[in-house]
This record gives sequence, structure tokens and C-alpha cells, in this order.
Amino acid sequence: METGKIHSIESMGLVDGPGIRTVIFFQGCKLRCLYCHNPDTWHLKDGNEVTTEDLIKKILRFRPYFERSGGGVTFSGGDPLMQPAFLLELLKKCKEHGIHTTIDTSGYGNPDTYDEILKYTDLVLLDIKHINSAGYKELTGCTSEGINSFLEALRRAKTRVWVRHVVVPGYTDNKEKMDELSKIINNEIPNVDKIELLPYHLLGVNKYEKLGLDYALNSVPHMDKESCMELQKYLISKTSLNTVDKNI
Repeated sequence: METGKIHSIESMGLVDGPGIRTVIFFQGCKLRCLYCHNPDTWHLKDGNEVTTEDLIKKILRFRPYFERSGGGVTFSGGDPLMQPAFLLELLKKCKEHGIHTTIDTSGYGNPDTYDEILKYTDLVLLDIKHINSAGYKELTGCTSEGINSFLEALRRAKTRVWVRHVVVPGYTDNKEKMDELSKIINNEIPNVDKIELLPYHLLGVNKYEKLGLDYALNSVPHMDKESCMELQKYLISKTSLNTVDKNI
């Protein structure tokens, strides 16, 4: 039985995969995204320690709520790949109970564990931070090499993928960036069922104040939702997908 660190649990998640989801927010993340709205999930030393047995018991209690909607469990964060043994055991236990599994990740963890994790993952919500190495480094503090290893594992797997990308004014909010992103989606990411552009917002700024941290994007306004929708339509027109999710 594995033990891990989680930040919190949301019992009625509506934007974290298909249907109603129970969302488990893991502690720990390698990236330091300038726009991160959960800086309190960065460090593994923080959070609440739980066993997989206790967590599965809680998930099963929520099952009547998510099962009727075609939902399931989403492991988010932080980044769940930061605790691979804990994540893998949870995924296996969920599949034993016939529960749909999703991981919400930026693709940064231990590459040696990806293949096994993806065997028990029905859906990956893949967060693409930027379209080139320089931009990736500027926005996250890390190079894009880490996600490339995860993309290689995805190409070996049968797991379905939803691509997500935060549109930040002045950083990723133009059609040229969407053209480059479409190339990545078309050429490097397999089994894509959905593309979602998420408008940058300021809802997590107060957390930085409470943690005594500087917020790097103080001068950046929120992303206009209508403009974000137009960019999403444009991006999807450049890919093989034919539908647009309008729930931004």
C-alpha cells in the first residue's frame, strides 16, 4: 500500500474530463509557471499524507455522483506524475472498480514510469505551455525536454488525449502561436479528441500574497474570453478536429 501527499479533493468537478469528476489534487510540481494559480501545490513536503486505501474508500463514496454522468476520477495537481508509485496504485485500484481514469498533467515526472502509468489511464489532459523551447523556459522555468519524453510515451500508448493551452496576453495570444501549436498537435500528439484554449485569469494572485511570493505577471490583464474563443476556432481549423468546445 502506497502513501502519498495530496493538496485537496473536489467531489463535483465539471471541467476536468468527461462527466462529473472526483478530482484529487496531488502535491508537487517541477514547473514554476508564471501564471500558476496553485503555488501552494508546488512542494512535496507540504500537503496531507494519505494512503491509497483511504483515498480509494473516499472515491468509492463519491461514485454514485460521478458514475451516472459518465464521469470518473481525475488526478490533478500540482502534477500527479511527481508521485508515480502512488499514482500508479491509485489508477490500478480505480480500474479494478471499473472507474474511468484521467490524469491532468504537464508531462513532467519520471520517464521510466510513464508507460506503466498510461496502461491504466483512459484520458490525459495534456497542458502544453508553449510552442518553443525559449518560450517554455520563460513561462515555466524549465526546458521542454521533459514533456518530449512524455509525448514519446503517449505515442506508444492507446490513451486518449485532450490538449489544453493557457492563452496569456503578450505571450501566446496570436495566430502565429496557434499555427505553431497546431503543428505540434498534428505531428507529435496522438489520439487527440479535444482541444481547449483556457483564458489566462487572475484568480490565484491572492495565494501568492498569502505565501509571501512575488507574482511575475502583475502587469498582465486577464485574457478576453471572446478573443480566446476566436483563437480556439482558428486553432482547431488547423487540425483534424471538427468540433469546438464552447464552454470557456
